[in-house]
Amino acid sequence: MPATSAGIPWAVTRRGFLKRVGAVGAGVAAVGSGVTAGGALAAEGGAAAPSTESHGPARQWAMVIDLRKCEGCVTQDKPPACVEACNAEHFVPAGQQWLRVFKVGESGGSSHFAPRPCMQCENAPCLNVCPVGATYRNREGVILVNHERCIGCRMCMAACPYGARSFNWDQPENPPGAVFAQYSPEYPVPHRRGTVEKCMLCAHRTHDGKLPACASACPMGAIYLAEMTQDVATNGTEIVQFTRFLADNSAFRLKEELGTRPRVWYLPGHGQEYGREADDRRNSREPRPWQELSKK
Repeated sequence: MPATSAGIPWAVTRRGFLKRVGAVGAGVAAVGSGVTAGGALAAEGGAAAPSTESHGPARQWAMVIDLRKCEGCVTQDKPPACVEACNAEHFVPAGQQWLRVFKVGESGGSSHFAPRPCMQCENAPCLNVCPVGATYRNREGVILVNHERCIGCRMCMAACPYGARSFNWDQPENPPGAVFAQYSPEYPVPHRRGTVEKCMLCAHRTHDGKLPACASACPMGAIYLAEMTQDVATNGTEIVQFTRFLADNSAFRLKEELGTRPRVWYLPGHGQEYGREADDRRNSREPRPWQELSKK
Protein backbone atom coordinates (compact mmCIF):
# COMPACT_ATOMS: atom_id res chain seq x y z
CA MET A 1 0.00 0.00 0.00
CA PRO A 2 1.23 3.51 -0.63
CA ALA A 3 2.86 5.46 2.20
CA THR A 4 2.16 9.09 2.96
CA SER A 5 4.78 11.74 3.59
CA ALA A 6 4.42 10.97 7.29
CA GLY A 7 5.38 7.35 6.62
CA ILE A 8 2.02 5.83 7.49
CA PRO A 9 1.33 2.90 5.11
CA TRP A 10 -2.45 3.13 5.05
CA ALA A 11 -4.88 3.24 2.17
CA VAL A 12 -5.79 6.91 1.81
CA THR A 13 -9.56 6.91 1.89
CA ARG A 14 -11.95 8.74 4.18
CA ARG A 15 -13.79 5.54 5.12
CA GLY A 16 -10.55 3.61 5.57
CA PHE A 17 -9.23 6.27 7.95
CA LEU A 18 -12.36 6.40 10.05
CA LYS A 19 -12.75 2.62 10.17
CA ARG A 20 -9.19 2.30 11.34
CA VAL A 21 -9.51 4.82 14.13
CA GLY A 22 -12.73 3.12 15.21
CA ALA A 23 -10.60 0.42 16.86
CA VAL A 24 -8.42 2.65 18.99
CA GLY A 25 -5.92 1.47 21.55
CA ALA A 26 -6.16 2.36 25.21
CA GLY A 27 -5.03 5.80 26.35
CA VAL A 28 -5.25 9.25 24.86
CA ALA A 29 -2.36 11.18 23.33
CA ALA A 30 -1.68 14.28 25.40
CA VAL A 31 -0.85 16.53 22.43
CA GLY A 32 0.30 19.12 24.92
CA SER A 33 -3.22 19.65 26.19
CA GLY A 34 -3.72 17.29 29.12
CA VAL A 35 -6.91 15.80 27.66
CA THR A 36 -8.27 12.61 29.24
CA ALA A 37 -10.69 10.24 27.61
CA GLY A 38 -14.34 10.75 28.37
CA GLY A 39 -14.03 13.89 30.51
CA ALA A 40 -17.20 15.87 31.38
CA LEU A 41 -19.55 13.31 29.88
CA ALA A 42 -23.16 13.68 28.90
CA ALA A 43 -24.41 12.06 32.09
CA GLU A 44 -23.76 15.30 33.95
CA GLY A 45 -26.87 17.44 34.18
CA GLY A 46 -29.07 14.60 32.88
CA ALA A 47 -28.44 15.41 29.21
CA ALA A 48 -29.64 12.84 26.71
CA ALA A 49 -27.00 10.25 25.97
CA PRO A 50 -25.36 10.54 22.55
CA SER A 51 -25.64 7.73 20.07
CA THR A 52 -21.91 6.95 20.28
CA GLU A 53 -21.44 3.37 21.45
CA SER A 54 -20.23 3.31 25.04
CA HIS A 55 -18.09 0.16 24.95
CA GLY A 56 -14.35 0.40 24.39
CA PRO A 57 -12.06 3.42 24.41
CA ALA A 58 -13.55 6.52 22.81
CA ARG A 59 -12.05 8.25 19.82
CA GLN A 60 -11.03 11.86 20.43
CA TRP A 61 -11.71 14.16 17.50
CA ALA A 62 -9.95 17.40 16.61
CA MET A 63 -9.46 19.53 13.51
CA VAL A 64 -6.55 21.14 11.67
CA ILE A 65 -7.06 23.99 9.18
CA ASP A 66 -4.16 24.66 6.82
CA LEU A 67 -4.24 28.38 6.01
CA ARG A 68 -1.61 27.88 3.30
CA LYS A 69 -4.34 26.11 1.33
CA CYS A 70 -7.34 28.19 2.39
CA GLU A 71 -7.90 31.11 0.01
CA GLY A 72 -11.56 31.79 0.80
CA CYS A 73 -12.48 30.26 -2.58
CA VAL A 74 -11.65 33.66 -4.15
CA THR A 75 -9.34 32.11 -6.73
CA GLN A 76 -12.38 30.14 -7.93
CA ASP A 77 -14.68 33.17 -7.67
CA LYS A 78 -17.16 31.15 -5.64
CA PRO A 79 -18.61 31.35 -2.13
CA PRO A 80 -16.69 29.33 0.48
CA ALA A 81 -17.49 25.72 -0.28
CA CYS A 82 -17.03 24.68 3.35
CA VAL A 83 -19.74 27.05 4.58
CA GLU A 84 -22.19 26.07 1.86
CA ALA A 85 -21.62 22.38 2.60
CA CYS A 86 -22.36 23.02 6.27
CA ASN A 87 -25.51 24.97 5.38
CA ALA A 88 -26.75 22.16 3.15
CA GLU A 89 -25.80 19.31 5.49
CA HIS A 90 -27.59 20.72 8.53
CA PHE A 91 -30.28 22.93 6.98
CA VAL A 92 -28.68 25.78 8.94
CA PRO A 93 -31.38 28.34 9.79
CA ALA A 94 -31.52 31.59 7.85
CA GLY A 95 -29.18 34.25 9.15
CA GLN A 96 -26.86 31.72 10.79
CA GLN A 97 -23.49 30.32 9.77
CA TRP A 98 -22.18 27.57 12.02
CA LEU A 99 -18.92 27.82 10.10
CA ARG A 100 -17.70 31.27 9.12
CA VAL A 101 -14.78 32.27 6.91
CA PHE A 102 -13.20 35.50 8.12
CA LYS A 103 -10.77 37.68 6.24
CA VAL A 104 -8.08 38.62 8.75
CA GLY A 105 -6.02 41.75 8.12
CA GLU A 106 -2.37 41.90 9.08
CA SER A 107 0.29 44.59 9.22
CA GLY A 108 1.55 45.94 5.93
CA GLY A 109 -1.73 45.39 4.12
CA SER A 110 -1.51 41.60 3.96
CA SER A 111 -4.40 39.31 4.89
CA HIS A 112 -5.48 35.70 5.11
CA PHE A 113 -8.76 33.78 5.32
CA ALA A 114 -9.59 31.75 8.41
CA PRO A 115 -12.54 29.34 8.69
CA ARG A 116 -13.97 29.33 12.23
CA PRO A 117 -16.04 26.34 13.31
CA CYS A 118 -16.87 25.61 16.94
CA MET A 119 -13.49 25.29 18.66
CA GLN A 120 -14.58 22.17 20.64
CA CYS A 121 -12.73 23.52 23.67
CA GLU A 122 -11.47 21.12 26.32
CA ASN A 123 -12.07 23.83 28.94
CA ALA A 124 -15.28 25.02 27.34
CA PRO A 125 -16.79 28.20 28.84
CA CYS A 126 -20.17 27.35 27.29
CA LEU A 127 -20.27 24.01 29.07
CA ASN A 128 -19.20 25.56 32.36
CA VAL A 129 -22.04 28.12 32.47
CA CYS A 130 -25.04 26.17 31.14
CA PRO A 131 -27.47 26.05 34.09
CA VAL A 132 -29.44 23.01 32.89
CA GLY A 133 -26.78 20.75 31.38
CA ALA A 134 -28.05 21.28 27.84
CA THR A 135 -24.48 21.84 26.65
CA TYR A 136 -22.33 18.78 27.24
CA ARG A 137 -19.29 16.90 25.94
CA ASN A 138 -19.74 13.42 24.50
CA ARG A 139 -17.30 10.53 24.89
CA GLU A 140 -15.45 11.60 21.75
CA GLY A 141 -14.72 15.09 23.03
CA VAL A 142 -17.33 16.86 20.91
CA ILE A 143 -19.34 19.67 22.53
CA LEU A 144 -23.05 19.21 21.78
CA VAL A 145 -26.34 20.92 22.63
CA ASN A 146 -29.37 18.97 23.78
CA HIS A 147 -32.17 21.16 22.43
CA GLU A 148 -34.76 19.26 24.45
CA ARG A 149 -33.12 20.66 27.59
CA CYS A 150 -32.06 24.10 26.29
CA ILE A 151 -34.10 26.87 27.93
CA GLY A 152 -32.82 29.65 25.68
CA CYS A 153 -31.07 31.64 28.41
CA ARG A 154 -28.12 32.28 26.03
CA MET A 155 -25.55 32.22 28.83
CA CYS A 156 -23.47 29.93 26.65
CA MET A 157 -23.47 32.51 23.86
CA ALA A 158 -22.23 35.19 26.25
CA ALA A 159 -19.51 32.86 27.55
CA CYS A 160 -18.16 31.71 24.15
CA PRO A 161 -15.12 33.86 23.25
CA TYR A 162 -15.27 32.72 19.62
CA GLY A 163 -18.83 33.80 18.74
CA ALA A 164 -19.53 30.27 17.54
CA ARG A 165 -23.16 30.03 18.71
CA SER A 166 -26.44 31.30 17.26
CA PHE A 167 -29.96 31.64 18.67
CA ASN A 168 -33.28 30.83 17.05
CA TRP A 169 -35.45 33.83 17.84
CA ASP A 170 -38.20 32.58 15.54
CA GLN A 171 -39.22 29.15 14.35
CA PRO A 172 -36.59 28.17 11.76
CA GLU A 173 -37.62 26.81 8.40
CA ASN A 174 -37.17 23.05 8.18
CA PRO A 175 -37.24 20.93 5.03
CA PRO A 176 -40.47 18.95 4.49
CA GLY A 177 -38.85 15.66 5.48
CA ALA A 178 -37.81 17.03 8.87
CA VAL A 179 -41.24 16.20 10.24
CA PHE A 180 -40.15 12.54 10.16
CA ALA A 181 -36.62 13.13 11.50
CA GLN A 182 -35.59 11.50 14.76
CA TYR A 183 -33.95 14.34 16.67
CA SER A 184 -30.48 13.86 18.13
CA PRO A 185 -28.01 16.41 19.56
CA GLU A 186 -25.54 14.99 17.04
CA TYR A 187 -27.88 15.93 14.18
CA PRO A 188 -30.31 18.59 15.50
CA VAL A 189 -33.08 18.40 12.92
CA PRO A 190 -35.79 19.58 13.06
CA HIS A 191 -34.60 22.95 14.32
CA ARG A 192 -36.69 24.60 17.00
CA ARG A 193 -37.44 28.05 18.25
CA GLY A 194 -35.86 29.46 21.42
CA THR A 195 -32.73 27.31 21.38
CA VAL A 196 -29.02 27.77 20.72
CA GLU A 197 -27.31 26.05 17.80
CA LYS A 198 -23.74 25.56 16.60
CA CYS A 199 -21.29 23.33 14.74
CA MET A 200 -21.08 19.84 16.25
CA LEU A 201 -18.13 18.63 14.16
CA CYS A 202 -20.58 16.58 12.07
CA ALA A 203 -20.71 13.89 14.76
CA HIS A 204 -23.35 12.02 12.75
CA ARG A 205 -21.02 11.79 9.75
CA THR A 206 -18.00 10.43 11.62
CA HIS A 207 -20.23 7.62 12.92
CA ASP A 208 -20.89 6.69 9.30
CA GLY A 209 -17.23 6.72 8.29
CA LYS A 210 -17.31 10.15 6.67
CA LEU A 211 -15.40 13.37 7.14
CA PRO A 212 -17.24 16.48 8.32
CA ALA A 213 -19.16 18.14 5.49
CA CYS A 214 -16.82 21.15 5.45
CA ALA A 215 -13.72 18.96 5.08
CA SER A 216 -15.28 16.84 2.34
CA ALA A 217 -16.36 19.91 0.37
CA CYS A 218 -13.19 22.01 0.61
CA PRO A 219 -11.75 22.03 -2.93
CA MET A 220 -8.29 22.88 -1.60
CA GLY A 221 -8.11 20.14 1.05
CA ALA A 222 -7.45 22.74 3.74
CA ILE A 223 -9.53 21.09 6.49
CA TYR A 224 -8.28 17.97 8.26
CA LEU A 225 -10.15 15.76 10.70
CA ALA A 226 -7.77 14.50 13.40
CA GLU A 227 -8.11 11.54 15.75
CA MET A 228 -5.93 12.22 18.77
CA THR A 229 -5.72 8.73 20.29
CA GLN A 230 -4.04 7.34 17.17
CA ASP A 231 -2.22 10.59 16.32
CA VAL A 232 -3.48 10.80 12.75
CA ALA A 233 -5.28 13.37 10.60
CA THR A 234 -6.69 13.38 7.07
CA ASN A 235 -8.29 15.78 4.63
CA GLY A 236 -9.59 12.89 2.53
CA THR A 237 -6.59 12.91 0.22
CA GLU A 238 -3.59 12.46 2.48
CA ILE A 239 -3.02 11.03 5.93
CA VAL A 240 -0.50 12.67 8.24
CA GLN A 241 0.80 12.15 11.74
CA PHE A 242 -1.21 14.66 13.75
CA THR A 243 1.34 15.85 16.32
CA ARG A 244 4.19 15.96 13.82
CA PHE A 245 2.02 17.88 11.38
CA LEU A 246 1.36 20.50 14.06
CA ALA A 247 4.97 20.73 15.23
CA ASP A 248 6.54 20.88 11.77
CA ASN A 249 4.22 23.67 10.63
CA SER A 250 4.14 26.02 13.66
CA ALA A 251 0.49 25.32 14.44
CA PHE A 252 -1.42 27.68 16.68
CA ARG A 253 -4.85 27.92 18.30
CA LEU A 254 -7.12 30.94 18.56
CA LYS A 255 -7.04 32.91 21.82
CA GLU A 256 -4.88 30.34 23.57
CA GLU A 257 -4.21 32.87 26.31
CA LEU A 258 -7.77 32.35 27.58
CA GLY A 259 -7.03 28.78 28.60
CA THR A 260 -9.96 27.29 26.67
CA ARG A 261 -7.69 24.68 25.00
CA PRO A 262 -9.44 24.50 21.61
CA ARG A 263 -9.30 21.29 19.61
CA VAL A 264 -8.98 23.27 16.39
CA TRP A 265 -5.45 24.07 15.25
CA TYR A 266 -4.36 26.38 12.42
CA LEU A 267 -1.26 26.23 10.23
CA PRO A 268 -0.20 29.79 9.29
CA GLY A 269 -0.49 30.92 5.68
CA HIS A 270 -2.53 33.02 3.26
CA GLY A 271 -3.64 30.61 0.54
CA GLN A 272 -0.30 30.71 -1.25
CA GLU A 273 -0.47 27.06 -2.29
CA TYR A 274 -3.34 27.96 -4.61
CA GLY A 275 -2.00 31.22 -5.98
CA ARG A 276 -3.44 33.78 -3.59
CA GLU A 277 -1.15 36.72 -2.85
CA ALA A 278 -1.00 38.05 0.70
CA ASP A 279 -2.11 41.51 -0.49
CA ASP A 280 -5.08 40.22 -2.53
CA ARG A 281 -7.96 42.65 -1.95
CA ARG A 282 -10.76 40.29 -2.93
CA ASN A 283 -13.31 39.21 -0.34
CA SER A 284 -15.14 35.91 -0.17
CA ARG A 285 -18.54 35.79 -1.82
CA GLU A 286 -21.59 35.44 0.40
CA PRO A 287 -22.45 31.76 1.03
CA ARG A 288 -25.87 30.60 -0.13
CA PRO A 289 -28.45 29.26 2.36
CA TRP A 290 -29.63 25.68 2.20
CA GLN A 291 -32.93 26.72 0.61
CA GLU A 292 -31.10 28.07 -2.43
CA LEU A 293 -28.60 25.21 -2.54
CA SER A 294 -31.43 22.65 -2.49
CA LYS A 295 -32.77 24.06 -5.77
CA LYS A 296 -29.66 23.06 -7.70
